[in-house]
Amino acid sequence: MLFLSLRSQCLAVVGSLLGSTQVASAIQLDLGSAQSIKNAASTIAFNMMSYYKGNESGQAVGLLPPPYYWWEAGAMFDEMIQYWYYTGDKTYNEVVTQGLLAQISPDKDFMPSNQTLTEGNDDQAFWAFAAMSAAELNFPEPPPKEPSWLALAQAVFNEQASRWETSKCGGGLRWQIFSWNKGYEYKNSISNGCFFQLAARLARYTGNQTYADWAEKTWNWMETTPLVTPQFNIYDGVDMNDNCTKPIPLQWTYNVGTFLMGAANLYNYTDGDPKWRTLTENLLNGTKVFFPPQFGGNIMQEVACEPQQSCNNDQPSFKAYLSRWMAATTQVAPFTREFIMPKLRDSALGAAKQCSGAPGGGNTCGRTWNTATWDGKSGVGEEMSALSVIQSNLISKVAPPVTADRGGTSKGDPNAGTGTSNAKPPDPSLTRQMTQGDKAGAGILTAIVLGGLLGSTWWISFGS
Repeated sequence: MLFLSLRSQCLAVVGSLLGSTQVASAIQLDLGSAQSIKNAASTIAFNMMSYYKGNESGQAVGLLPPPYYWWEAGAMFDEMIQYWYYTGDKTYNEVVTQGLLAQISPDKDFMPSNQTLTEGNDDQAFWAFAAMSAAELNFPEPPPKEPSWLALAQAVFNEQASRWETSKCGGGLRWQIFSWNKGYEYKNSISNGCFFQLAARLARYTGNQTYADWAEKTWNWMETTPLVTPQFNIYDGVDMNDNCTKPIPLQWTYNVGTFLMGAANLYNYTDGDPKWRTLTENLLNGTKVFFPPQFGGNIMQEVACEPQQSCNNDQPSFKAYLSRWMAATTQVAPFTREFIMPKLRDSALGAAKQCSGAPGGGNTCGRTWNTATWDGKSGVGEEMSALSVIQSNLISKVAPPVTADRGGTSKGDPNAGTGTSNAKPPDPSLTRQMTQGDKAGAGILTAIVLGGLLGSTWWISFGS
């Protein structure tokens, strides 16, 4: 275990603090009131969107300003689609639609010219998730001249399927698309987990078995690697130059979360296949590391960086995705509710208490949900995570995601993305092999010790 148990008295104190559904904080939250949850979500959504300048004159539409990377804007728009879904508030819908459509290319995929040479498979997938959410939740469709939400998700799937790489490690997606980017020789869980999830959700929405076959192929490959432990902890990634035999044993919330979401959708798509139910249950058990017992066992923590206060600009948003996907899991795999909902409730209460920072009118959200005092941290990721976990407590009050034959309005194109240059490996004339100096300089596998986590844990440089 990563954490030492505290005395039962301490746990009792934590339990008593969490027992109340009313939190005294800058953001008042009563989980027994849908309106209270919506009010809290509205405040946080406003704070998060204040970081976005793409709707202002002269600013780049669809992009967050530095230091945020391209992918996080896609994740933010997905969260705002969820916000509309939970609250019915249409305030941001036009901004979300404009932002998503601004980042598609002439090939009608999420490979815009301003990002093509630097984006990774995981980056592209987070934009596809926003489009997939829009299709599943019947978010208003784009104008007729634009590709549909479903077609955009299908284009990304088709392009990533064409990048399935078998020359080393027997399969899987690389982290990066192009060889000049650090991480090209790295196969990581988030890229493969995103592909798995996207395939599973497309299978459920369209009823097309091909997507389910790809999802199963991806999971089967994961099980051949050391990325999945016997306890269903999901490690970060493996170096192809070691034939994927030595995992980087960092655990992030979004890694197990993306596989959980995929497994639950496959359970639903197959009308309850025991294989996918068992995997869903096992992955839920794998999430327990992110709910440390010393905080009562139900408050989410990003254990690889929060305790050390070493999270970079990306990582504070990761809890948003686990929260989002745990909530959605309860819809497509209802047997998970008893396990999931106490964690979303207690984490939401903790997040609300953290939304008490002085900047931004006194309700800026921090990242340390197990403390009642604002931790001084702020940013898009902190706001997104708080918004996600709080509004997820409305999950029982909204309709489940639609499918093509059950209320879905987004019309797809199963061939989207197949006739583009983005669906092929990079042209060798435009690439070069990375030298040992490149690898050392890029720091693909830069090793540092994170004090207090696993005794010695290896860190990988993020920043795609």
